[in-house]
Amino acid sequence: MPTLRIESGSVEETERLAARLARELEPGDVVLLSGELGAGKTTFVRGASRALGVTARVTSPTFTIGHRYPGVVDVSHLDLYRFRGLSAAEWGDLEPYFDGAVVFVEWPEAAADVLPPPRAHVQLEHVGPETRRIIVAADEGALLQELSSADPGVRHRD
Repeated sequence: MPTLRIESGSVEETERLAARLARELEPGDVVLLSGELGAGKTTFVRGASRALGVTARVTSPTFTIGHRYPGVVDVSHLDLYRFRGLSAAEWGDLEPYFDGAVVFVEWPEAAADVLPPPRAHVQLEHVGPETRRIIVAADEGALLQELSSADPGVRHRD
């Protein structure tokens, strides 16, 4: 799967990158978010959600498993950190989040066998106190091209 590597030096840069990705998404699209604790996964979702018209406060759903936010396009935000696998019953609880929304899934590894195919997979890594490496993988070259264009504040690294 082709990838794009980007270095972000601030929360605002990470949110701008997420907003550019969000402009290419539509209901039914799934974006997987991986990375260690504090790497910026929820920050990424917040930036994307704002671009999709969400006005509610976007927070981590770690303790509730999922949030659904109304917007111009509805956004579902799932956090599977506490899962070590996903039973059929647990999938049944999560499935409604996928109806008519763009879905962001943090810690997707626990449900890799049952999640719908992702439109993109975003990996966030700590590089420094404020700096993150963001690696976006997608089968669509056009999606990666959109992300790589026109944000002078985001530094690209290969």
